[in-house]
Amino acid sequence: MIMKRLFFTLCIVLPLISLQAQIQWRNDRTGVYNETGLMKSWPANGPEMLWHFNGLGRGHSSVSINKEKLYVTGYTDGKGYLYVFDLTGKLLNKIEYGTEWDSDGYVGTRSTVMHDDGKLYIVSGVMELFCYDTESLKLLWKKNYAKDYGTKNTAHGWNGPPLLVGEKLIIAPGGPIHHIVALNKTTGETIWSSKGAAENDIAGYATCIYISDQQVPQVVAMMGDHILGVDISKGNLLWSYPHTNRFREHPNTPEYYNGMVLGMSDYGVGSIMLRLTNGGRNVEKVWASSDLSHKTGNTQRMGNYVYGSGERTNWHCVDWMTGKTMYSDQTIGVGTIIAADGMIYIYSEKGEMALVKPNPEKFEVISKFNITLGTEQHWAHPVIYKGVLYIRHGDTLMAYKIK
Repeated sequence: MIMKRLFFTLCIVLPLISLQAQIQWRNDRTGVYNETGLMKSWPANGPEMLWHFNGLGRGHSSVSINKEKLYVTGYTDGKGYLYVFDLTGKLLNKIEYGTEWDSDGYVGTRSTVMHDDGKLYIVSGVMELFCYDTESLKLLWKKNYAKDYGTKNTAHGWNGPPLLVGEKLIIAPGGPIHHIVALNKTTGETIWSSKGAAENDIAGYATCIYISDQQVPQVVAMMGDHILGVDISKGNLLWSYPHTNRFREHPNTPEYYNGMVLGMSDYGVGSIMLRLTNGGRNVEKVWASSDLSHKTGNTQRMGNYVYGSGERTNWHCVDWMTGKTMYSDQTIGVGTIIAADGMIYIYSEKGEMALVKPNPEKFEVISKFNITLGTEQHWAHPVIYKGVLYIRHGDTLMAYKIK
């Protein structure tokens, strides 16, 4: 009986440990971090800073975490570097991986490092995908989106990190033929390649998401002109829906909940909600919102409401099912948004870090403090792991105790 109980306990606990040991882009792309016991308010000057590191170089990529190691990238003198830290902030390793984006005023690294099964995956702003061994940091294989898939770079450098599903590494190069591609995560060999809805559809900055609860499990991607769904088993195009703006740019990760996909866009177009029908083989438009229209900050669903900001001002709460705007508020600047332990965390483009209580009736800021370290734009998405809030501001990585 004791052995049976032990086996049952391990069956429950070990998967939870495995989930907690990996933090990737917006945790699991939902923006919700599986933490409990976090502080429900902060001191006036903010929570205690445990450590900080100056010297990352320029960039906006967020932290990812795997087996007690932090991974983040930075740009220096035209090159991209991978930094590996332990949880105390000690720099364990630093390697150069290749040329990085320096072609406009927003110089630096973009894509969050992904990891799985002893491998790290880095995508540079100049469209190169690198696969490294996690322990030795030896390069195992690489791809070049322009040479291998015939695609052109986006206006402000490549952004979206790849999506890992089982043995597949999903990328979205766009271009005339290879809209969505599934690679073998170990070898880099092509499993399938999917041509999208239109031959000239370009990549839209955003990373793909995986939907598993439909009759046809699928990858959803926001390309330059369409949102589309692809059968993950063979790469067949299931559906597409026109959605574009004057620059054909869509940097935000789509959100999925209860059979509905929300795509947030900008430049006057706003967001669109689609409902999957016929087991995921088709979609229909549910509503559109001009309020949810931020360039890079993403949205965050909490219960039956979704929170997000506009293109330049105002935070909004919108009813997930109907698209009705519950309120608009300018208390803090627009920016990025995540959630944990029933609370919302907002990092504004003005450098404000705010703890917000989800409330469809009003924008309820509980605590906030200013990020004074670091350089350039406040664009990197915050990360929460084991009661610590990680904030990257350009050249500086900071760790705050919030538990």
